[in-house]
Amino acid sequence: MTAKKKDKSALSENEGITQPDSFSSQSIAAIQNLRRQKVSPEILIEGILKGDKVSLSRAITLIESTNPDHQNKANTIINACLPYANKSVRIGITGVPGVGKSTFIEAFGLYLTGLGKKVAVLAIDPSSSISRGSILGDKTRMEDLVKDTNAYIRPSASGESLGGVSRKTRESIILCEACGFDTILIETVGVGQSETAVHSMVDFFLLLNLAGAGDELQGIKRGIMEMADAVVINKADGDNLAKARNAKLDVNRALHLFPVKPSGWQPKVVLASAFYKTGIENVWEMITDYLQLTTENSYMETHRREQNQYWMMETINEQLLQKFYNNSDVIALLNENKKAVQKNEKSPFAAAFEILAFYENKNKEI
Repeated sequence: MTAKKKDKSALSENEGITQPDSFSSQSIAAIQNLRRQKVSPEILIEGILKGDKVSLSRAITLIESTNPDHQNKANTIINACLPYANKSVRIGITGVPGVGKSTFIEAFGLYLTGLGKKVAVLAIDPSSSISRGSILGDKTRMEDLVKDTNAYIRPSASGESLGGVSRKTRESIILCEACGFDTILIETVGVGQSETAVHSMVDFFLLLNLAGAGDELQGIKRGIMEMADAVVINKADGDNLAKARNAKLDVNRALHLFPVKPSGWQPKVVLASAFYKTGIENVWEMITDYLQLTTENSYMETHRREQNQYWMMETINEQLLQKFYNNSDVIALLNENKKAVQKNEKSPFAAAFEILAFYENKNKEI
């Protein structure tokens, strides 16, 4: 009598066909070897001037690096690309989280590439103050624009930058222009009192707003409103259209209370729906009018000269901070004073002056 087979558990699985790996080990090895290769600045410069997006991305990575060797290479690339820059329209786009910045930028970018423009999007993602990490999900949100051959999207982490703009966004603009992109869109993290650095690197500053976001007085409270060259009331569609029209009237009243801009431009308010792609054409026509006005009255040229001076001073400040905090003697004295301040043995102000005086005397010796 043959032995009775043991019943299988209801949770058991029949053996099936082994699925192949979803990746190729050879492809991974090839990508890793490519990333290990050190590309000279001269090769990257040549690629950028030919419009190669890979070379552009690798150069921007060097710019964003804090490695001193990388910074020297980045400076070489920037200096070589500078004669080919300053030929684009730079547009800053900001707005509160949830206003639809990514959706608007994608709709706007696709409209511009449809006109034959070459569009570069420098998207700034917020960094966590705890983990220092950033999602960098703008390419995922702009899935149609990222496929466009005339578009380039570069997400960057804001890091510790208070301006809501990546520390090296200004240099990235130069490389994008040298790569042949004639329209640069810079997206900031969001609206806040410190998130206005984008205004110092663009020709046109666009603020996205929502219906019901605040009355005239709240508009005045926001320093960002005073910098805006235009306000776009986004999501003006469906049941929200009536609210959007009322919001347009409120924002218009608020904008007329501000002093006249040095550019001679009166900020305008436009309704748009990025989701349904309505009102996008009106936004571009408005920007075109602004560019024509500021070119004719020479404000554009003056404004860019002032921006160059501003970023020279910002770079000096940045380098001074790096040299200060990277000095080993300063670090030792700083740690010592931290303990003294925590124990109330020394005031924070006295400790700060002591450290600064030490650093100043040390530099005199050198």
